[in-house]
Amino acid sequence: MTPEFSDDLCARLREAFQRTRYDADGVLAALGGAAHAALGRGEPELAYRASRDAGELGTLIRLFLLGGSEPAKEVEAAIAPAAVGDALAAGLLKADGDALRAGLDVRPHGDSEGEWWVISDLDSDLLGGEVPPEHVLGVGHASLSLIRATMRRPVDTLLDLGTGCGVQALHATRHAQRVTATDVSSRALALADATFRLNELDVELVRGEWFTPVARRRFDQIVCNPPFVVGPPRVDYTYRDSGLAGDDASALVVRQLPAFLTDGGVGQLLASWLHIDGEDWTDRVARWLPTGTDAWFVQRDVADPGLYVGTWLRDAGIDPRSPEGRVKAGAWLDWFADNKVQGVGFGFVTLRRAEVRHPTVVCEDLRQAFDDPLGPEAGGWLDRVEWLREHGDELLDTRFRVPPTVLLETVAGPGEEGWETSIRRLHRMDGPGWQHEIDELASALLAGCRGALPLGDLLELLSFAHGGTVEQLRDAALPMIRELVRHGMLEPA
Repeated sequence: MTPEFSDDLCARLREAFQRTRYDADGVLAALGGAAHAALGRGEPELAYRASRDAGELGTLIRLFLLGGSEPAKEVEAAIAPAAVGDALAAGLLKADGDALRAGLDVRPHGDSEGEWWVISDLDSDLLGGEVPPEHVLGVGHASLSLIRATMRRPVDTLLDLGTGCGVQALHATRHAQRVTATDVSSRALALADATFRLNELDVELVRGEWFTPVARRRFDQIVCNPPFVVGPPRVDYTYRDSGLAGDDASALVVRQLPAFLTDGGVGQLLASWLHIDGEDWTDRVARWLPTGTDAWFVQRDVADPGLYVGTWLRDAGIDPRSPEGRVKAGAWLDWFADNKVQGVGFGFVTLRRAEVRHPTVVCEDLRQAFDDPLGPEAGGWLDRVEWLREHGDELLDTRFRVPPTVLLETVAGPGEEGWETSIRRLHRMDGPGWQHEIDELASALLAGCRGALPLGDLLELLSFAHGGTVEQLRDAALPMIRELVRHGMLEPA
């Protein structure tokens, strides 16, 4: 059954949620920090206990967050002025004997500016088994990571490609004047529509595969959390499987997305790529790019094929130890082996329609843990790339400085004449925490980057003090300077 939420039902539910304080702050206050944290770990008992004293809010917590069966009269009171009959007809609730259960997942979600409610399908834990093929995923780790990796600069038009429950589009309404959301699944569009109307947001919804629904249109920004799971070309679940083999879904989006951007427009997506025996992953993903596109591929993790298969089986509610799980795992692992797959990379891709002869393409690992969102860093990376493009021939005349957020670490060991430095490493202490190992000459050069002298003069002084020609030092220094500028570890004064 496709959920159907009327405007009246959405308005009444919104009034009920506001009245009971069924929002992120209200739930945290009702449960307390310890129970809330335990719930996030998948340990619900503390939340059950804490919710007993939370009145109607407690009923909503047990109903929608804990998957409990609640007395009909208590549910009726909690969702008033919405009618139970309307909620049942929409699929929001379902009968459980004389009690009621949630038929859909409705949970608070917010950012620093305010609160929303997101409607999606119940996950495998609350369903108690495998999710159906048309399952619409809620706010998961992948969608949250893309939210944090997305630039939030003001734009006129934004496309959320493959919107699912609509969470990327929700955040997009903060900085985009007009938001368009597409999906191949009619169920996903119905739930996204309910989410937008519940939150009184105007988002254009269009159904269709990939970019077909927006043919001949262009957008200032595109975000996409595609069905990027890699493996055999099949569709078991629409939220994760594309029907394309291997990493072809990610490749398709990267190849086609820039054509739907305005000049200077930016696209950002989650993606997966195969690590094939004898092939460098950076070469693989760089081949996906169309001409005239700046691109930044950031690899956050690489999964072993066995771990990858087990993770996605469990995500769908399939026990890898069951007969079904073993059959599916076997076919998946056979496909990996036949295609010489050694691992599956996962990360973020930032694309900009640059229309230049020599666009910047960088593929790099960022596997260290960091807390800052990657979105501002992506915007800064694009700014620095553009600055280098405009001033690339003027680097020797530029006065640089090392930002105060960059520190130099030295590691020394005992030598014949005392302590001898063996490692010099630059650390950027903010953002993603970039690191660069440098040599003694580079350390001396950067020590002089205090905004007083142009780079060319510093290289001349360095040649006098340490030997070598200025030309040799320049040839060695300029690639390093460009890399440090791209990583925000050196900036024009």
